[in-house]
Amino acid sequence: MTAITALLGFAAWTLLLILMVFAYRGIKLLGGTPITAWPRGQVSPANTPFINRVADAHANCLENLPIFAVLVLCAQALDKTAAVAPLAPYVLYARFGQSLMHLIGVTPLLVLLRASFWSVQLTLFVWMFWELLA
Repeated sequence: MTAITALLGFAAWTLLLILMVFAYRGIKLLGGTPITAWPRGQVSPANTPFINRVADAHANCLENLPIFAVLVLCAQALDKTAAVAPLAPYVLYARFGQSLMHLIGVTPLLVLLRASFWSVQLTLFVWMFWELLA
């Protein structure tokens, strides 16, 4: 897997998560839930706990996708793809792990695992920065 492929995978995963929320809301809307049932920036009682976790997983993706994109695209622009290529797939795998822990639940163990996957991503980002600046 190339760094660009990993970046595309990250973007696709982010898109899939929001499409899940969008589909849920569309079904609820067709069932009579008012369109104003989802106020911005608030947890809506119209959502199931699972959909709230999907929305949170999507928000977490949005927090990290720009950083990953900058690293991968800068590597491309600087012709230093070798600096990020070996690490990029692991960013994607850790993202999948973090999101899946979100989707499964919120027990202390799952939250710890989620934080661990996030820590892996952050470590890989710092490593990529270091490699690009070297």
